[in-house]
Amino acid sequence: MNEEYDVIVLGTGLTECILSGIMSVNGKKVLHMDRNPYYGGESASITPLEDLYKRYKIPGSPPESMGRGRDWNVDLIPKFLMANGQLVKMLLYTEVTRYLDFKVTEGSFVYKGGKIYKVPSTEAEALASSLMGLFEKRRFRKFLVYVANFDEKDPRTFEGIDPKKTTMRDVYKKFDLGQDVIDFTGHALALYRTDDYLDQPCYETINRIKLYSESLARYGKSPYLYPLYGLGELPQGFARLSAIYGGTYMLNKPIEEIIVQNGKVIGVKSEGEIARCKQLICDPSYVKDRVEKVGQVIRVICILSHPIKNTNDANSCQIIIPQNQVNRKSDIYVCMISFAHNVAAQGKYIAIVSTTVETKEPEKEIRPALELLEPIEQKFVSISDLLVPKDLGTESLIFISRTYDATTHFETTCDDIKNIYKRMTGSEFDFEEMKRKKNDIYGED
Repeated sequence: MNEEYDVIVLGTGLTECILSGIMSVNGKKVLHMDRNPYYGGESASITPLEDLYKRYKIPGSPPESMGRGRDWNVDLIPKFLMANGQLVKMLLYTEVTRYLDFKVTEGSFVYKGGKIYKVPSTEAEALASSLMGLFEKRRFRKFLVYVANFDEKDPRTFEGIDPKKTTMRDVYKKFDLGQDVIDFTGHALALYRTDDYLDQPCYETINRIKLYSESLARYGKSPYLYPLYGLGELPQGFARLSAIYGGTYMLNKPIEEIIVQNGKVIGVKSEGEIARCKQLICDPSYVKDRVEKVGQVIRVICILSHPIKNTNDANSCQIIIPQNQVNRKSDIYVCMISFAHNVAAQGKYIAIVSTTVETKEPEKEIRPALELLEPIEQKFVSISDLLVPKDLGTESLIFISRTYDATTHFETTCDDIKNIYKRMTGSEFDFEEMKRKKNDIYGED
């Protein structure tokens, strides 16, 4: 370990593993360490079930009705992958897909007036949906056609809207869409957590709805994918990629000190040895004095013996509860997966509820979601701080990831990865560039 590395990475969360994979492919000498004996950090999948009970300090062992403990792989942080999103592109370009199998999530639902409805995102579904009346459906269909045809390079498709100036609120007005439709468009299609986007230029929202529709078009049932055996497989896939390119991995390594000289990082001390480096990537838990808290997320893992009501007995789905429907500022999310994904015992379902904390009683805030899941066999509640770096790391060369937010997809995590990459290298992250570098090593496909 007493060596010089280009980059040392601390923590094996998804953000850290993807960056270590990318840096290794880029020819950097990488040392990757984690104080835990397992991969994944905050975004690990816990197995066997007994370990989950211990982690949440639930007395006793799981009842026999839960089946074999080792049949469970329970994600601590629930997320789905958008089929056409950034993470899937990273997986495809790095060929990490060869280590993973994915299943399409069976449906996406939205909450309105205490009930859940399937999210319409194609013209045919929009016309059949019971979320809207007949005239509303026609207007929504026109809006979807507009979004599908929108091309930022062709002003003829703008129809009088300036994508960089017109607000999304004004676009909704142009198509005369009502509040309920605006709610599910902004939150279940564009996947915003709050309503701040309404007064921003519409360009970003239109692109988000396009991403949703294109992701949906790939597989049909929903735009979301989920890996068999749980999300813990993702960081491990990127760790393997890094290892192929000469990256060194060490789990179970206590980090004694991050050594800084004249304001710049020069190495990391572990078990009496010092590994030197030019740059350091880590999650907030390794540098508590360099991050600040910007909020909290509550997550509740619920074990069920039944599919969620009104989802056509789906073995996996997402439910979004738009904030307006429950008088909140931010949405509540439910991610549900099951034995069909090799993450639970036969006949069992795992539903994970998450949201940004807004009051002194977070468990009360998520009650509308828990009511949809009744009866619940066992709950595991966690409240985590949302931590962000105090600075960009360009001076200290310590680049810190953000903690995972309440969203149920990886787009925000990928934005953080691209942002750290740019801060470290000074250039934008380029998928094609990465593919070319791989071909140099492996030869053309």
